[in-house]
Amino acid sequence: MKPKSCDPKSCETCPGKEKMSKEESVQCKLARIKNKLIVMSGKGGVGKSSVATYLSLSLARKGYKVGLLDIDLHGPSIPKMLGLHGVLNVTTDQQIVPHQYRPNLKVVSIESMLEDADTAVIWRGPLKHGVITQFLAECQWGDLDFLVVDCPPGTGDEPLSIARLIPDAMAVIVTTPQEVALSDVRKSINFCRKVSLEIAGLVENMSGLYCPHCQQFIPIFRTGGGKRTAERMKLFYLGELPFDPAVVEGGDEGTPVLEIEGDTAFKQAVEHFTDRVLERLRESSDDRPSQDKTIH
Repeated sequence: MKPKSCDPKSCETCPGKEKMSKEESVQCKLARIKNKLIVMSGKGGVGKSSVATYLSLSLARKGYKVGLLDIDLHGPSIPKMLGLHGVLNVTTDQQIVPHQYRPNLKVVSIESMLEDADTAVIWRGPLKHGVITQFLAECQWGDLDFLVVDCPPGTGDEPLSIARLIPDAMAVIVTTPQEVALSDVRKSINFCRKVSLEIAGLVENMSGLYCPHCQQFIPIFRTGGGKRTAERMKLFYLGELPFDPAVVEGGDEGTPVLEIEGDTAFKQAVEHFTDRVLERLRESSDDRPSQDKTIH
């Protein structure tokens, strides 16, 4: 709970902030963020970080104020995907200054806190929880429309910490069409339900490939499994994103394809996916008491 005297609009200059506990500081910062989305997956290799990155970038391109928080502490990849370099600055009052990728897109990652990006992060659960708490309590996020959190795969310490710290967040669960991925994603769904984390929906990534020569759709990993799983588990289906070699190349070079001129099937799919997320949030907001509504 935030202190009764806390004004969310003046957290940075609040004279009582030095006396706040970490938990109070977290709540004070979160009060300035309208919507929180946690991007999760049941297993690695499904393109979860790409989905988090492109969702954040798409929202920012629509004019929303967005923060992207990478809590994949052992395998952070978002700074590389966005071409961000150097360590984050820290103010004299120990506030972390996020990277400013766009005027309305801020990015924080553990990789940007390390002098050497190749340093192995060997931490146990309590230390991970402390760092995630610090990212929320001591970052200059300011007023945001969205905070998108990129979690590591699975249902371990990091997803559990973020679910407890941001109880009003909604999960975006990423899968691929293969049965092995769908089996693991069902565990993520059950994890969310176990910890009372509302699920925004399920998105199927790498659902197929559009031939660059003839534009014929090739279901390289089969297709439709994500939609069937969403229907079976009674979840909102957020759509599918095709496999695009340009996305891989752009991630390696730090140049997201959304920033490149021209229209592609992948760009259209990201636009549709983002619109579905916004639709789901409006639907969820309509079900809440009027004072809790966030999307208009």
